[in-house]
Amino acid sequence: MTRTGSRTTGRPTLAEVARLSGVSPITASRALRGVSTVAPALAEKVQAAAATLGYIANPAARALASARSQSVVVLIPSLSNQLFIDTLEAIHAVMRPRGLEVLIGNYHYDSAQEENLIRNYLAYQPCGMLLTGFDRSEASRQMLAASGVPCVHMMELGGEEGAVSVGFSQQQAGRAAARHLIERGRRRLGFIAAQLDPRVMQRAEGFRQELADAGLDAAELQLLSPQPSSIGLGSELFSQMLAQAPDVDGIFFCNDDLAQGAVLQALRQGIEVPRQVAMVGFNDLPASAHMVPRLTSIRTPRAAVGRSAAQALLSLLDGKPVTARQQDLGFELMVRESS
Repeated sequence: MTRTGSRTTGRPTLAEVARLSGVSPITASRALRGVSTVAPALAEKVQAAAATLGYIANPAARALASARSQSVVVLIPSLSNQLFIDTLEAIHAVMRPRGLEVLIGNYHYDSAQEENLIRNYLAYQPCGMLLTGFDRSEASRQMLAASGVPCVHMMELGGEEGAVSVGFSQQQAGRAAARHLIERGRRRLGFIAAQLDPRVMQRAEGFRQELADAGLDAAELQLLSPQPSSIGLGSELFSQMLAQAPDVDGIFFCNDDLAQGAVLQALRQGIEVPRQVAMVGFNDLPASAHMVPRLTSIRTPRAAVGRSAAQALLSLLDGKPVTARQQDLGFELMVRESS
């Protein structure tokens, strides 16, 4: 077979793939993007033709032709946090059948990095964006508003008027942790947190509000570290808490890895959990149910958030109304041995 390829690059073209597989260029494009409406047998035929020709799609050309790419940008603050890994997996599961490419930007909890990512990704004309929370620079907000790109916000509720958000109340989660410890008869309650992003501070505020409503004051029983959350840091902060407040009898940790480190440190120091100190974590990471003792934690709907946010974005892309601008997916207190 004689192949001419692109007139400018000499590379095989989509039209050639379509001719070889006996379909239209539109069908060939959909098959190569994994759109679920293409029959499996036909998709396999197109993919075989592309492999034979050595065809590689050109997303830049596709974006130029349509004024929008077939890419969805997802901006998250961390790739080392299981919370966001679960969310990303769910987003991929929704977007893949539609043939949409998911581009991931990790801004490491740094608003300046997020601003640069937004500027760079908007240059590629994404068809939609999934953003984490609402706290970002004014420049980022202006770029997003001017772009007209549909956006859905994850993990928090509310935001500017008209914003579409999927998540749960971080503040109510903090209240639930405090309420549980109070109901367990604890009165000297501490809060330990790291990676002090806005969602952590919302949980801290809810925790403090619940204590105040119960007539308890634990302002001095608070340790806040700007360092990244980790098991090792949890061990260190737990020891610091005991040093400054030996009578603390209940602690809420802003993340499970901190709580897991505290459980291990308590074991090393011979401190009985929960008899001496009850502990509650957040996110209910997989290892928490296997700690000794098993860790009480607030289970967050991280996969459901990703799935629902992706579905909401698809509705916006399809021009369909999003009936619930704020989708509150709630959370669940998983009571185990540590409290």
